[in-house]
Amino acid sequence: MKNRPKFTFANLDEASLERVRELESQMENVCILAVQPRVTLADLTDEQVEKVRALEDELGVILLAYSDPPNG
Repeated sequence: MKNRPKFTFANLDEASLERVRELESQMENVCILAVQPRVTLADLTDEQVEKVRALEDELGVILLAYSDPPNG
């Protein structure tokens, strides 16, 4: 991937943030993280998902797998 986007926390206005909070309140024990830019999540095989999860556990982080953006 040539031009990987740099992710940041989404800059939501108060109304948008309230909508996220409302969605969270409808889900038990779920927190939602809003980041930008929006990307297309990669369609991973079960084996790839296992590898990502293993690395997440090893590194103590959340990994986000996304597809190469157009013109990327």
